[in-house]
Amino acid sequence: MIFNGKSVGAAGSVLISLGAFGAGATLRHGPVLSGHVRTLATAVLYLGLVVLLVTWVRLGHSTRAGRTSAREVVRTAWLWCVPLLCAPPLFSTDLYTYLAQGAVAHAGLDPYTHVPAEVPGPITANATGDWSYISSPYGPLHLLIVKSVLAVTGENLVLGAFLTRLAMATGLALLCFAVPVLCRHLGARPENALWMTVANPLTVLCVVSGGHNDLLMAGLLVAGTALVLSHAPVAGFAAVALAAAVKVPAAVALPFLVWVWAARRSGGPVSPRGFFVVCAAAVSIVVATFGLCTVVAGVDLGWIRALSGNSRLEPWLSIPTAFGKLGRAVLPGSVDAVAACRIAGGVALTVLVTWLWWRSRAGGAAAVRGAALALLATVVLAPVVFPWYFAWPLVPGAAAAWTVPRIAVAAAVSTWLVVSTHPDGATLLPPWGFAVLAVVSAGVGVLTAYGPEKRTRTDRFSCDSLSQPLRR
Repeated sequence: MIFNGKSVGAAGSVLISLGAFGAGATLRHGPVLSGHVRTLATAVLYLGLVVLLVTWVRLGHSTRAGRTSAREVVRTAWLWCVPLLCAPPLFSTDLYTYLAQGAVAHAGLDPYTHVPAEVPGPITANATGDWSYISSPYGPLHLLIVKSVLAVTGENLVLGAFLTRLAMATGLALLCFAVPVLCRHLGARPENALWMTVANPLTVLCVVSGGHNDLLMAGLLVAGTALVLSHAPVAGFAAVALAAAVKVPAAVALPFLVWVWAARRSGGPVSPRGFFVVCAAAVSIVVATFGLCTVVAGVDLGWIRALSGNSRLEPWLSIPTAFGKLGRAVLPGSVDAVAACRIAGGVALTVLVTWLWWRSRAGGAAAVRGAALALLATVVLAPVVFPWYFAWPLVPGAAAAWTVPRIAVAAAVSTWLVVSTHPDGATLLPPWGFAVLAVVSAGVGVLTAYGPEKRTRTDRFSCDSLSQPLRR
């Protein structure tokens, strides 16, 4: 029996899309809904959100029971995503910021030294808040994409936003192909891993709907990792280099993949000579790929100094920033508590990633799991963190075998990350809203863990047999 609730989830997605025209990240100078109409749109959006969450939980029960195939999960995820691609972005205004930074590049200026406020016009007018005065922190491939989109669409912001989201959605297609390959190496059943990644509300509602370049980065990263594991290291390292050319954090995985390549090349323990040979080859591939993107995009290496451009933002999701803000409130003084905590977080991150990397020297699945943990550490210890950043470690991590309690925790956290922001991406939720949505997120976790299959705590999110083909 195949799970047949995908149409219910699609109905939820349509409701969310309709609500987004009033409650989502609409154009700042376009038609604006207000008063009772905006309230109604918000209610419709949250109704659709509840429908989609319930359907996602039921889909998880079905995949764990073996009633739904990997292909069915992929079809369901795309069915949920398509309506959202045709509606205003949700839970973030980053898509408009991307286009504003692309307008800087399209105007012939260096987006790593110039800011959208210097190029007034309808495109840059929708960059919200401080982003109008922040240079681009993204890689050359990202800038090439948005600059190319604007070369086609001109000042048509709606069409530009749509084409940019389509370009980023190629990352979702890459995930659909690459995640099952990772599962064969790491131990999870493909349908379960796809449920946790491509069908996850964090992916569907936040990453896909928001048009975030994190989706393309994650797709290229997982595709490259799958290629390295599948004896195609040159293509694999080139794909991961492209991921880093979209967004730099993807480079965290590169040292771990060196172990994978070196271990496969040696067929056993990695010798110092074998390691340095592989390391030299990997660096050559990455430099050549990244350099080509830089030349084609018509920029330079200014992204390195621009990486800290958003440090003026202080989101609570960053552990070092949160501790710094608490310290600043409790012990006000001459010392910048946020800056001090961020420095401490950077040191801790360097030590932790180095330790994970050394533990991964056996290569293979151990190195990929180490890379996923390193990406998770990068997210929680970074100075600036947003909800969609947690998709970075989730995608490679879901390919490993998980216990049901861990699945439930991941489902609850994913839900909370989505609903922790107002749908327009700019308005804070009231305290009672945070409380209600925290309860909803916890409920998703409980329902995920205790479904009708009555699974025990020892059940695993793993393959019955790694040699079995995908269920049709």
